Amino acid sequence: MNRGIRFRIPNAYGCFLGEILKPIGVSNFDWFIGGEESYFIEDDTLGDDLFPDMIMGMNGEELQKIIDNNEYYLIFANLKAFPKGAKITDVITYEDYMLSDCQLVLLVVDSIYVTVYCKDQEKIEEIYNHINSQGFKSLEYVTDENDMRTTLSVW
Repeated sequence: MNRGIRFRIPNAYGCFLGEILKPIGVSNFDWFIGGEESYFIEDDTLGDDLFPDMIMGMNGEELQKIIDNNEYYLIFANLKAFPKGAKITDVITYEDYMLSDCQLVLLVVDSIYVTVYCKDQEKIEEIYNHINSQGFKSLEYVTDENDMRTTLSVW
């Protein structure tokens, strides 16, 4: 079974979260934001924190504006999508994720390594095809057999 996908993004400034999440409808969810380490780009240099604190329940419309209308630099990112109105928690293990209302997990590690977990198999396929069309490197499915991750976090 496909759990999701993993791939590499360029180690550069950009709007990568907006591009990666384009097929899923960011505004249709409420979001857990881990408040890891990512920065707005201001005057071609690192500025304020993209997400300064852990956020339990960022409105999807607000997140959409941030990730689509700004340039930023991702170092570590931890975003988890929940149905609107659902109880939002930071699911830590894959087993917790599967038992929770969380529908999607997006993790960025060391600026380039991205893993996306999604419960909807059709949506995994859509995301895979979208990422493939963007030319991101090392794209592959995450499966029960090849997923070595022990926690759904970036630390």
